[in-house]
Amino acid sequence: MDLRIDGGQVLIDGALVEGEIGVHDGVIDTPAAARRSIDASGLLVLPGIIDLHGDAFERQIQPRPGVDFPMDLALAETETQLLANGITTAYHGITLSWEPGLRGVATWTALLNALDASWPRRVCDMRVHLRWEAFNLDALDMAIADIAAGRVHLLAFNDHTPAIVRRTADPVTAAKYSDRAGMTVDAFRALTTMVAARATEVPEAQQRIAAAAHAAGLPMASHDDDTLPVRDAFRTLGARICEFPMAEEVARAAVAAGDWVAMGSPNVVRGGSHLGWASAATMAEAGICRILTSDYYYPALSQAPFVLAGRGVLDLATAWALVSTNPAQAAGLTDRGVLAPGKRADIVLVDPGPIPQVVATIANGRIAAATAEAHRRLR
Repeated sequence: MDLRIDGGQVLIDGALVEGEIGVHDGVIDTPAAARRSIDASGLLVLPGIIDLHGDAFERQIQPRPGVDFPMDLALAETETQLLANGITTAYHGITLSWEPGLRGVATWTALLNALDASWPRRVCDMRVHLRWEAFNLDALDMAIADIAAGRVHLLAFNDHTPAIVRRTADPVTAAKYSDRAGMTVDAFRALTTMVAARATEVPEAQQRIAAAAHAAGLPMASHDDDTLPVRDAFRTLGARICEFPMAEEVARAAVAAGDWVAMGSPNVVRGGSHLGWASAATMAEAGICRILTSDYYYPALSQAPFVLAGRGVLDLATAWALVSTNPAQAAGLTDRGVLAPGKRADIVLVDPGPIPQVVATIANGRIAAATAEAHRRLR
């Protein structure tokens, strides 16, 4: 498709400038005569959003504990939400845990199969972010095989097991975990005890899956690093993305070592972490947090750069890099993340206020989402 976008403020080379941009055969090209054009007057023309960690899709699969919907329907609805919020590349944070149910092996397999089947008709570039639970030893060979087969695009090291074991002592919390897993509370507690007893096997398993990811050329991340030794250990395994650090000193040390620090955009939009951890906005302004993700809420990712710009420390161009240029670099995606000739035509048109609204999303050169306002502007 040939398309010209004119009249807007275009984010080019780190600055918003008046200009126009062309799309030809799925890539950004110099503006030229085209059968179709979009009047972007009063709008911002920005690179498509790249989300390295989003798990809001889980609510399309299981909107209530024990209430599941078909995987193909869940993925279709998820894609609609992604594109409506300007997300053109999405790494689905799929937890592969020892827990049955939503985060178990069966869901993992069904979701990967549904992604494979939907590939020909997808517009959003949906990828797999494997959140590997450290104690899921029985699924290790399967995970390594999926990595080798090219079905995984980012590996993250998770270790929620010790916390789950502690929290199951509380009846209310234990019920939440057991409902998600589709088990009785007593059965879930027995399972956690059995799983936790294999702690001595975890380090070797982490080394094996890290080696598989390295062989496949995957970027690696570690999740919820709470101490400097933990971050150092995962860096040794090859994880150069420090994802959601639990303490600012850990994040600062990661930056000093040349790692990427990623945090959740809901933290920015809500004004702080819902868990009481470090402020993503403050860390972004200090140059520590350089990547924002949707985490559990897709709309926050397009809003967070405007919130940061409104705080007066970062300009919008710098803030938008947290959701486009920087995640592309961290993931090794050299074909996107900026608006430049020859790059993949992933473009978002945003009405900047009073509440920023995505007016249109162009993914791989195709108009993938458009509001009534976008249709009015299409010539």
